[in-house]
Amino acid sequence: MGPAPGGYCGQALVVDVTDGSSTVLPLPDHVLRGYLGGAGLGTWLLTELGPAGVEPLAPAAPLAFVFSPLVGTPLTTSAKFAVVAKSPLTGLLNDALSSSHFAISGKLTGHDALVVVGRAREPANLLIDQDGARLVDAAEQWGMSAADAEESVRARHGRKWRAASIGPAGERGVRYATISHDGRHAGRGGLGAVLGAKNIKCVAVRGDRRVPVADRDAVLATAKDLRSRSFGPATEKYRELGTLSNLLAFNAVNTLPTRNFQSATFADAARLSAEDLAESRSVARSSCASCSIGCEHIYASKGGAKARVEYENVFALGPMCGVSDPDQVLEASARCDELGIDTISAGGTIAWAMECVERGMLDAPWLRFGDGAALLRALAEIGTRTGVGALLAEGSRRAAETVGQGSSAFAPHVKGLELPGYEPRTMQAMALGLAVNARGADHNRSGAYEADFTGGLDRMHGTAAHVRAAVETEDRAAIMDSLIFCKFLRGVFTAPFDEWARLLSQVTGWDVDSGELRATARRIVLAKRAYNLREGWTPDDDWLPERFLGGSLELGSGRTATLPPERLRAMIDTYYAERGLGRDGRPLVTSSDSRAESRP
Repeated sequence: MGPAPGGYCGQALVVDVTDGSSTVLPLPDHVLRGYLGGAGLGTWLLTELGPAGVEPLAPAAPLAFVFSPLVGTPLTTSAKFAVVAKSPLTGLLNDALSSSHFAISGKLTGHDALVVVGRAREPANLLIDQDGARLVDAAEQWGMSAADAEESVRARHGRKWRAASIGPAGERGVRYATISHDGRHAGRGGLGAVLGAKNIKCVAVRGDRRVPVADRDAVLATAKDLRSRSFGPATEKYRELGTLSNLLAFNAVNTLPTRNFQSATFADAARLSAEDLAESRSVARSSCASCSIGCEHIYASKGGAKARVEYENVFALGPMCGVSDPDQVLEASARCDELGIDTISAGGTIAWAMECVERGMLDAPWLRFGDGAALLRALAEIGTRTGVGALLAEGSRRAAETVGQGSSAFAPHVKGLELPGYEPRTMQAMALGLAVNARGADHNRSGAYEADFTGGLDRMHGTAAHVRAAVETEDRAAIMDSLIFCKFLRGVFTAPFDEWARLLSQVTGWDVDSGELRATARRIVLAKRAYNLREGWTPDDDWLPERFLGGSLELGSGRTATLPPERLRAMIDTYYAERGLGRDGRPLVTSSDSRAESRP
């Protein structure tokens, strides 16, 4: 192989933590150009290195930290990475994105990805720098929160190290445990449990290998222009109030999931609104590494608990569970961070359990909608896998299979991943996006809500136009998740594929145009589906829970919303056709961009 393209190292480091050995995996240009980085390259690595049918928590299951050609450049929001593995929650592909200095330090070790396989004999930390990898004892950190473990590792080895760590939930195999770093989280799908199953508490990185770009002056000019545009109206709400500004807006248009999706409005939404919390409980604002937007808002409860607040954690721990006390919701969010668990899956699973109690299906009479103390108790039991937490730590799909009694009909998941804060019956492009997404019920890999809110479509009645819009947002997300850019920049780009192609050319030296980049997006989307097909996906997995289909959702003033199953079926069939799939969701022909042609 010749020298790597600009922005790339041209190799991945694969570490077997069973004995601490490591190997370098060359990444040829056609693989890098075909999958870019982040989620795309992570999918390729998982397909190549993961044995077919491997159990997600088995030693042989790989977990990859994947960077991109933009990491280390001055481009705003570029300090991002993907963590990619087979999810213990879904049994399918999962990629979780996050932003921090870990991305920069990891890339500067001289690798485009760091892949962990095996299982350490004793709890260990994995340290990787430009000289290679080594294991050190983690007995001191085991049992700590991720933040405390990270601080302990840096105090022990030096401040230049950056660590991604798991909390107690990851150690105990909670199926929606997170991997955390710099107070941020690779949150969805249980990747913290995968790292915990390998007996690894922290992966720490330190590097000094600079990665040159092809046209430095052009990249600097683009970075200056993009930074200027990032201060414009497209990002204003994120800067001023953060994503929590969505809560009152969603409540007003009947799309705020409440009491396990039994309602789409929450009477006490104002108590949890960004406007109210910012005035009474704001502590600080902050930014991710290399970010000019600054969407992070930190609030404190009256009890002193501090939490980084976003729409999704407030929705999941507030309206979804019927809890309106802001102090209890903030404390619950902080508790999730301490334990290292995904707030969306935690809130969804607890809300399902609350409904089970309400229906007499689960013997936990203390676990009731609207009871903030019960919410906090449930989180504590999930983190320790004690009491009802032993059941809820499995996620709503597995818990419903255990409880039975028809409780699967209202378990709020797709493919095992709990739904985010969007009501599918009143956002029917989003309903499709949730149903067909490779990761499961997810709002970041699809982004179909954009079509519901800004596409000029009737969001209460899904059609083929909704499908085409959803496909477009999914393609854009595939590129943004692989380059990697923050989704909050999406409104800044006026001609996204043209601009991204030009930028990629400046960084790498490749002659890339928008047509090639659109083909790359399709390749990445289908590569995720191909991986899932290999791991046992069936057409029944591309569907929504029974709760959302057929019945009417009361909207007030005599209005209702309905998503008939035949309408969802028609949208899914149209989606398959748009993607070149048969009615069974499988490829009709072997693509010229097949996995075999992308092997090194």
